Amino acid sequence: MGGFFGVVSKRPCATDLFYGVDYHSHLGTKRAGMVTRIGDQFYRSIHDIENSYFRTKFSDELSKFEGNMGIGVISDTDAQPIVVNSHLGRFGIVTVAKINNMDDLVQHCLDQRQHFAELSMGMTNPTELVALLITQGETFVDGIRNVFSKIKGSCSMLILTEDGIIAARDQYGRTPIVIGKDNDGYAVAFESHSYINLEYTTERFLGPGEIVKVTADGIEQLSAPLPKNQICSFLWIYYGYPATDYENINVEEMRYSEGRELGKIDDVEADYVSAIPDSGIGMAVGYSNGKQLPYQRGVVKYTPTWSRSFMPVNQSQREHVAKMKLIPNRAMLTGKRVVFCDDSIVRGTQLRDNVKMLYGYGAKEVHVRISCPPLLYGCPFLNFSASKTEMELITRRVIEKLEGDSTKNLEKYADHNSKEYANLVEDIRQRIGVDSLKFNTIDILEKAIGLPKCQFCTHCFDGSSYGHQ
Repeated sequence: MGGFFGVVSKRPCATDLFYGVDYHSHLGTKRAGMVTRIGDQFYRSIHDIENSYFRTKFSDELSKFEGNMGIGVISDTDAQPIVVNSHLGRFGIVTVAKINNMDDLVQHCLDQRQHFAELSMGMTNPTELVALLITQGETFVDGIRNVFSKIKGSCSMLILTEDGIIAARDQYGRTPIVIGKDNDGYAVAFESHSYINLEYTTERFLGPGEIVKVTADGIEQLSAPLPKNQICSFLWIYYGYPATDYENINVEEMRYSEGRELGKIDDVEADYVSAIPDSGIGMAVGYSNGKQLPYQRGVVKYTPTWSRSFMPVNQSQREHVAKMKLIPNRAMLTGKRVVFCDDSIVRGTQLRDNVKMLYGYGAKEVHVRISCPPLLYGCPFLNFSASKTEMELITRRVIEKLEGDSTKNLEKYADHNSKEYANLVEDIRQRIGVDSLKFNTIDILEKAIGLPKCQFCTHCFDGSSYGHQ
């Protein structure tokens, strides 16, 4: 995944930019960067954050970020920002993107006699590719539309120009952009919570494909929103910070609502409900109220040195760190029947290990409730945990066992009323080793989000998508 933040102000922007970018640290684990600008002079820095915090890398450099406007990014993919000199002028750019046809587009640029100067982990830097596609246009708007027309996947971006920031949201709105305002200018962000403590208030959310130019004096729309919105539903379920809003819909409220709806209809008998922190907490509190069951903390997360973003890239190390973060409370578990709420099941190994820990510390019964439907498809649009190769998904391994073909009858396994779905859930329950297992349904997601299903993406649950090339 990743997240970006920009500031255009009548005062120096370095402090706001620093904290605004830092508040996106839960979205990425690999690279971070910031760039500010005065005239044609850019002040840029990029750091590896795989084994450190954003703040520790950039706090000593703040004095060098001169100017009243800048952009920054937390990235799970490439080193950013990129600074480009072109017929459009000199500009900086950050992106949140997944480009599935990289090789074809790289060759397209080479055929246009363009060249690449940046590498990211030995490969063409995706953000530089986006920048080169932009420079093929006669204007920035023309170039951004060129990006939208050519890439297969998704792309939202911030462009630091000589007199402001151009913000362009993915043409299907798969990722968000929101603008905050204070007395001296504007902040442009991926997540709205990032500017709350900086005393900006939300001015507006960009629509799908919308392009705007933001200066300290105002917002100019360069291209109107497109009609089809397909924002990722998994943002509310997992990645979004609890205090943030997407499409004016709060993340924590959505998690609470889906938990409450599931609690109302769940017939399990238990002593209390708990959460696998952090993203399971909102759902667990909602479940507690919906089922009229006490909420208690049977497991706590050790946060002083382990943030969510502080995770190794190696999967076995990630699983080990995930285990180290969670500390069971034996006094709360011994002899108890507990419902645990979690955000999702991807591979299933981490949850299985957590469950063993819960029983090992005395839990009498463990019942697991999952925020989202079973993940059946890898995501072709965003880089995040649900974007695994499909045979890494526990659902596909179960279907391979049941059908002899991991691609067979997927539409039936996505239907929560089918016998295939029931068999899938039962097999996963046995593999994880819990007393009962239930997933939220797409119907509950739709009710909790509060948008019609046609306005958010559920591809990873049911294979449906719009604009999937």
